[in-house]
Amino acid sequence: MRKKIVILGSTGSIGQQTLEVIRKYLNEFEVIGLSGWENTTLLKEQIIFFKPKIAVVKDEYVARNLKKNLNKQNNIKILWGTNGLINISTLKEADIIVVAITGIASLIPTYEAVKKGKNVALASKEAMVVAGELLVKEAKLKNSKILPIDSEHSAILQCLKNEQKDCVEKIILTASGGALYDLTETALKNVTVEDALNHPTWKMGKKVTIDSATLMNKGLEVIEAKWFFNIPADKIEIVIHPQSYIHSMVQFIDGTIMAQISEHDMRIPIQYALFYPNRIINNFSRLDLNKIGQLTFRKPNFNKFPCIKLAYQALERGGTMPAVLNGANEIAVNAFLNCKIRISEIPVIIQNTMKEHKLKYSPNISDILDADYWARERALNFCTNKK
Repeated sequence: MRKKIVILGSTGSIGQQTLEVIRKYLNEFEVIGLSGWENTTLLKEQIIFFKPKIAVVKDEYVARNLKKNLNKQNNIKILWGTNGLINISTLKEADIIVVAITGIASLIPTYEAVKKGKNVALASKEAMVVAGELLVKEAKLKNSKILPIDSEHSAILQCLKNEQKDCVEKIILTASGGALYDLTETALKNVTVEDALNHPTWKMGKKVTIDSATLMNKGLEVIEAKWFFNIPADKIEIVIHPQSYIHSMVQFIDGTIMAQISEHDMRIPIQYALFYPNRIINNFSRLDLNKIGQLTFRKPNFNKFPCIKLAYQALERGGTMPAVLNGANEIAVNAFLNCKIRISEIPVIIQNTMKEHKLKYSPNISDILDADYWARERALNFCTNKK
């Protein structure tokens, strides 16, 4: 029998690449649900090809327009909003839920899917960052698997396969350094949006590309790694690896370091998550070690890129603080993309927001959403009144 799969965020970069993988294995998977929010042109094409039973968009107006543009013979059910996302992420017959929605919107459908015992392939950082403790606890309770699609966490998952957790000395997360790593602190103050979006190795969405430029992306991945692999923060290290061929490493107590190395191709970790724990043949490009040349590594500069330090602090304090870190960062990044603040002001806004937060430990889902809302309002205020 084919595995029944739902893809949240099917019109985004990861969603499209997930469907590209599935196209190659139509005997293995049946797409039963898609969500595309506003990009109904692409969503319509996906619906026509994969014939899901349900699709979800932003609101009722978008839903009506999509239904009108589809062939009358297509009896697909079209839902909208958060309730629509919950509906398809908890479908009784679904075997795998791929969560590739950006932002805090990924949290509720991920949480609801896990509560129903669904296996989740998670590409959205925010869900695990803001509610990792809650999600992991619920997954254990419901015997649900949460598998990473991020290349770094997929690499760690592969390195840890068949290894004993108590033999892990540390996890080493590799970071490309983004578009700005070699700039001086003075030069960073004059960076344009175009400069920051010019990533040297990966093609990603704007928000994650800016996070890569500030290294917040790697800070968020530290928090994710803590919850994905039950590893304390002091055993998670970051190294700058500009070539981005080593996607991450695990160092063991005997001094052995295991690394996962492959091309810059997100379809590789996507396929691994979909077929986990098995490896399946594909025709993706192979890495030619003879053409790579040198692989280099550097220690990250925490002073020049303070977002990493803020992420470690949020993880150490726990409770609702990671939600505040994430919410404030999203607002600050959006302000930079709209030319309202400088990129160097992003960590300042995040730090000021964190300082004012009244921390709540062992938060439930409502506490996390409240903290996120508060952080966004406070960070927006800082962006508007910078002086």
